Amino acid sequence: MNTRTTAAALAAGALLALTACTSSSDDKPKAETKPPAYTVVDREEAGHTRQITIEVDSTKELRAVFDDATKDLSENAGYTVLINCSTGGTKSMDNRLANGTYAIGNFGSAATGLDDGEKQFEPVTGRTCPAKG
Repeated sequence: MNTRTTAAALAAGALLALTACTSSSDDKPKAETKPPAYTVVDREEAGHTRQITIEVDSTKELRAVFDDATKDLSENAGYTVLINCSTGGTKSMDNRLANGTYAIGNFGSAATGLDDGEKQFEPVTGRTCPAKG
């Protein structure tokens, strides 16, 4: 065996060993959280902004609800997602559990102040669902 082939084989073996030593369970992709059942109760459009209002029956996995509701959006616009509890609201005041914003394209960035493709999600603290009353 010539020295060039031996050196290449040793380098490849060292790289393989290094890679094997540095991998961890954190390198594996995490499974998406399945959202609980939710209902889109309203959609509004104005220029390049879109508002989607959703109702849920519990506070569990609200981020998964937001991610699921925005996963198929593709129109160049700024999206606001309002997640409300299905109980505890009134005609003039909803029982807001979370707010989310999503920007698609230059119009979405202009409408939301987020970068293209960026999402922002914030749960409202102290809320319960079903509402206690």
